[in-house]
Amino acid sequence: MPWLQNVFNFLALNLLRLFAFLPYTLTIYVGYGLGWLVAHIPNERVKVVKTNLRLCFPNLSEDEIDVLALEHWKLFGRSVIERSRIWLGNEKQITDIVTINSAITLGDRKPRLLINPHFVGLEGGFMALSVLASQHDWPRGVGLYQNMKNPFFNQKMIEWRSRFGGKSIERQSRLRDLIREIQTGNFIFIAPDIDLGQRDSVFVPFFGIQTNTITSVSRLARLSGAEVCLMTTALNPNRKAYTCNISAPLPNFPTDDVEADTARLNKYIEVLVRERPAEYYWVHKRFKNRPPGEPSLYN
Repeated sequence: MPWLQNVFNFLALNLLRLFAFLPYTLTIYVGYGLGWLVAHIPNERVKVVKTNLRLCFPNLSEDEIDVLALEHWKLFGRSVIERSRIWLGNEKQITDIVTINSAITLGDRKPRLLINPHFVGLEGGFMALSVLASQHDWPRGVGLYQNMKNPFFNQKMIEWRSRFGGKSIERQSRLRDLIREIQTGNFIFIAPDIDLGQRDSVFVPFFGIQTNTITSVSRLARLSGAEVCLMTTALNPNRKAYTCNISAPLPNFPTDDVEADTARLNKYIEVLVRERPAEYYWVHKRFKNRPPGEPSLYN
């Protein structure tokens, strides 16, 4: 019913506006509460999270899986409420939440791909770097996005991510347009750790599981001559804010072997996930598509 969708959109938008200006500590604890609540309501995503954790950490007991899953949901809930500040807050509100720590010289206009795995702080890193780019007249940030089912919030997210000069490009856009953005020296954000179907993808290991993974990072790097750096936005030890770490360029990447490059990138991401497993987006069906003849892992 369109009217019901409109009511939901109105309420959700105004809740985001409210939390954008409430005290940050309150925002954090409301997020934890939201995550705790979702974790205790039977639903498909709760099952997906536990299935992913069992697959990736087979040595953990069921009690340990439950503890890790609950911690993930609390951090996930926090990240959802925090986006009110990330999307609608001013520059200071964003940079108070996320600090950038870079091993490369930002703003030097070198063609680069920033590989931004799906951690709970992902959105904050993108926006914080966009703020810095705006303040220092650096090239803009360009993020790839997948269309949401909700057209209203799909358009809103594009607008919010563009507030400081950033740009959003649909994943299915023309390759030529994306290469032009890369060669201009803009920051190109790619999150390759999501199952987008088997087109332009290969099955390579992730936590020892053959995982459908897009090959776009290797192909784009080769076509554009771009360096490839890892970008991870992670909670600080005191959990009061985040640090976005941008690595030095990956050595000898890309090579002539797209499949080997893709497997190597998965390994880098796996190492990062093992360092902070509760912060990774286990809500995704990362192992949705299977090699021919293999059954679903989510039944």
